[in-house]
Amino acid sequence: MESRNPVIRRYADFQKPGSVLGNNTRNYDDTVITSTPVETSTDKTFSGLNPASPGQRIVTMDDVIMKSITMLGLLLIGAAIGWMTPALTIGAAIAGIVLGLVNTFKKNVSPGLVMIYGLTQGVFVGGISNLYQNYFGENTNIVGNTVMCTVIAFATMLFLFKSGIIKVDAKFIRLMMVAMVSYLVIAVISLIAMFMGVGNGWGFYGVGGLGILLALFGVGLASFTLMLDFQAIRTAVTMNLPEKESWRLAFGLTMTLVWLYLELLRLFAILAGRRD
Repeated sequence: MESRNPVIRRYADFQKPGSVLGNNTRNYDDTVITSTPVETSTDKTFSGLNPASPGQRIVTMDDVIMKSITMLGLLLIGAAIGWMTPALTIGAAIAGIVLGLVNTFKKNVSPGLVMIYGLTQGVFVGGISNLYQNYFGENTNIVGNTVMCTVIAFATMLFLFKSGIIKVDAKFIRLMMVAMVSYLVIAVISLIAMFMGVGNGWGFYGVGGLGILLALFGVGLASFTLMLDFQAIRTAVTMNLPEKESWRLAFGLTMTLVWLYLELLRLFAILAGRRD
């Protein structure tokens, strides 16, 4: 089974026999050390994507950074709207899921749809943050702590990736995929348990220490998923994909950041609930 994140799914394709990337080995300053492609045909590409045509602009790291900043800006604008109008939360959540699926499985990336996704996800994040903050009262700065920890987690994962302390290799990817599937199964069972009244409406997340452990596992999983995003971006740049693909890469990174934020938000909510 594969992640819904389009960046991770495409990076996983690089590990398959026949990828145009082959078995490239890179050091951490982006210098190619060896290259032993299994197959040189351009039929096997980045999950069906072809490198840029002659004369066509190729994606660069600056392109991905600028698109990611744009997505963050849209996310913040949407969050402000959602915070002021929490009634839009459910509608934004549904729209975000639909747009997320469309952007994930769409062969040709659509910058417009990617940007709309960022805006709607922002509305959802802002709305649910407002609901959490109001529910637990003004004495607990849940939203502020969540934002701060999201930034810290992002910076930490980027440092670990750039320094090479943790290597994103085939084994790392396999472990992450198993962990993601396992967490998804637990989340679905917890959702069912929630409707049965388990954990006072929180499902397994409301069951004492188990809830905290599950929340911490979710935070850790989302954090390490950022490293897969970073590696996918590095590899996509290496493949000389068209500049337009920077939007797909920024979309995948945004998706992971939203996931990380929501996992942290739930963790702080559980901790706040235990103090009450």
